[in-house]
Amino acid sequence: MKVAHLTSAHPRYDTRIFHKMCKSLARIEGNEIFLVVADGKGDEIKDNVQILDAGGNAGGRVSRMSKMVINVFRLAQNLKVNIYHLHDPELIPIGILLKLSGRKVIFDSHEDIPRDIKDKMYLNLIVRVLFSYLFRLLEFTVFRFFDFIVSATPDIRDKFLKIGVNSVDINNYPILEEFENHLPDSEKKRLICYVGGITKVRGVLEVVKSLELADNVRLNLVGKFESENLRNEIVSINEGWSLVNELGHLDRDGVSKAICESMIGMVTLLPANNFINSLPVKMFEYMAAKLPIIASDFQLWKSIIEANNCGLCVNPTDINQIANAIKTIIDNKELRLSMAENGYQLVKTKYNWDIEERKLIKLYNKLIVE
Repeated sequence: MKVAHLTSAHPRYDTRIFHKMCKSLARIEGNEIFLVVADGKGDEIKDNVQILDAGGNAGGRVSRMSKMVINVFRLAQNLKVNIYHLHDPELIPIGILLKLSGRKVIFDSHEDIPRDIKDKMYLNLIVRVLFSYLFRLLEFTVFRFFDFIVSATPDIRDKFLKIGVNSVDINNYPILEEFENHLPDSEKKRLICYVGGITKVRGVLEVVKSLELADNVRLNLVGKFESENLRNEIVSINEGWSLVNELGHLDRDGVSKAICESMIGMVTLLPANNFINSLPVKMFEYMAAKLPIIASDFQLWKSIIEANNCGLCVNPTDINQIANAIKTIIDNKELRLSMAENGYQLVKTKYNWDIEERKLIKLYNKLIVE
């Protein structure tokens, strides 16, 4: 099997693309796996994945959507592979050209893109609505032309199936081995953790404010701020910020350590269009590390967390609810250990990458023999 994954926007060691998809395929003897990126860091072979660099993205978003796309296409068209797997919306024209030349093409829908466009508050409302509609129209037409759409959640998969587009969900569930170093509960401090991009819509502001009410609890904050203005706003919450361990961006080992030393995992995203039916990987990484979860009270998340008694769901805009949930779990060891074990068993049997890996390989084998 020869497969090329293409991205002009994601980092070369992206968790979903490199650590999960590419490395899973590269472990199979005889496979030849390429990853085309655009970061200016040069070519390399890592974990049997051949990484090809299309050049740096010094020009920002416009350059990424024009010059970098052309550079990625030039590299991709010279690869003699069975399947091209695209990971960014701006690469859709590449997919069309590859299909016209007789290649097998998959597009990976990491999120519901039309919904995501509506949540981009830096765009004018009319622009957001128009672009969202146009992309929905593109999905309905162009995506039929591709061999398959890989969807990051069942909700996105079902959207495509309803309009007659071939789709399978390959969920972004955790690699269990990354979170094996569980600390005994007796060795943990009064720590909670948040892992991911730090934006207003991800509810980090509310979590930091809740620390003032949560009785001597500290937050391991892992990730990059979307802007210096947001960081300044959160830092200005003096009492709350004094209880934050700002860890910044960490590699996979660092993320695992920050999670495993904590008592609770936080995933209190605000109710944006693209979050309500999402399945954020950090939720399941917390479970894999034997952490109870405090999550937003979205219906889908409640059906996972509350139905399986592995955490508490709260209104993500209510700092009192968040603080009370933190205190309830941290101050009740028996409840905490029970929730942690329930979440661990759930992720071990249902929400893990081993299961998704088999679905991915099955899809590739299906396309190769067709």
